[in-house]
Amino acid sequence: MGILDKHKIIETNATLLLILSFLVVTIGGLVQIVPLFYLENTIEEVDGMRPYTPLELTGRDIYVREGCYVCHSQMIRPMRDEVERYGHYSLAAESMYDHPFQWGSKRTGPDLARVGGRYSDDWHVDHLRDPQSVVPESVMPKYGYLEATLLDGEYVGDLMATHAFVGVPYSDEMVEAAREDFRAQADPDSDFDGLMERYGESVNVRNFDGQPGVSEADALIAYLQMLGTLVDFSTFTPDASR
Repeated sequence: MGILDKHKIIETNATLLLILSFLVVTIGGLVQIVPLFYLENTIEEVDGMRPYTPLELTGRDIYVREGCYVCHSQMIRPMRDEVERYGHYSLAAESMYDHPFQWGSKRTGPDLARVGGRYSDDWHVDHLRDPQSVVPESVMPKYGYLEATLLDGEYVGDLMATHAFVGVPYSDEMVEAAREDFRAQADPDSDFDGLMERYGESVNVRNFDGQPGVSEADALIAYLQMLGTLVDFSTFTPDASR
């Protein structure tokens, strides 16, 4: 009896095919799942990572709300062309506080994992108002209305408390000071010492859109300007023990 004849027996016997298929799936699943029980953490800890500030977190929600993730991923793959164009490949730790994370497999526009600090605030304002004015071939729609929509941060504390519930390390102090920190980050003339103490000296504090008040554009640009800036890759070395 040849191998094809043996295979025919399996194909024509539904019960046998079901049993063997179940065994294959079970073995494959165990190979993937069992090793995870022996790992203390599946995400490598990286120096510099911190939770989003209230303003950045609000900006991230606007980013998700407007569907920016449909055209822009935040996942640089460890391939030469990706790294040369966008920078160091993405680390899992960089998305450890994202719910949901912004990885993706499709790009209409460039990857934004390292966009922080690459362009000025004025460039981002112009890009949101009229994308084609700075990138003529862009198919991105206009988002100038974000400047006209002002925010007061009334519910940002509730938003942070929700993220804390699912594991983001926001302290009670951070949640209580959320509205104050929200306003302080967009006003360089404010008392933002508390903001710096809670989130670190690297926090960008300025009027991002150049207009009075805190707008949705302020929040979105604050979020974009910190993407990829928290980890110092000049000193980063992967932990081979994990």
